[in-house]
Amino acid sequence: MVKAPDLKLRIKTKPIKKVTPELLKTAAEMVKLTESFKDPEGVGLASTQVGRDEKFFIAKSGKKFIICFNPHILSYSPKKKTYFEGCLSIPNIWGETERSTFITVKYEDEKGKKITKKLQGTDAWIFQHEMDHLNGTLFIDHVLKQKGKIYKTVGKDKAGSDIFEPVKLL
Repeated sequence: MVKAPDLKLRIKTKPIKKVTPELLKTAAEMVKLTESFKDPEGVGLASTQVGRDEKFFIAKSGKKFIICFNPHILSYSPKKKTYFEGCLSIPNIWGETERSTFITVKYEDEKGKKITKKLQGTDAWIFQHEMDHLNGTLFIDHVLKQKGKIYKTVGKDKAGSDIFEPVKLL
């Protein structure tokens, strides 16, 4: 798993010409890796986070994971929402990130079928986060640009919930 500040997280990925058995195996391994994260729960993983430069990610939709090859966001709704966002590649750091609540996306599934659909809520948020990874952008970039707040995890309370502390920026 690639973690910040590794520059592999900053590359712009290349389109996939053909979905190969090797890519499908990598995607399946990414699902297993993502499922292993419980604190916080893993809900998506981009190719750059495992040191690859191809344009694909896996994302949790409901209770199952989908594989998105050559994904694109076709349109963003003007309606936005602020999410409390984190990233498996930036452990214990969180931030307030404003993202569109509805998006229209296009991608190829594991069989090469082209899919176009509208996403909303958590599915839209995850897709946007993972697309950012494929373009070399991290959620923290949005937080800083939007002048949002950044937090770090400093421990757990008696109920087992995370305790957050604001990070002071210079």
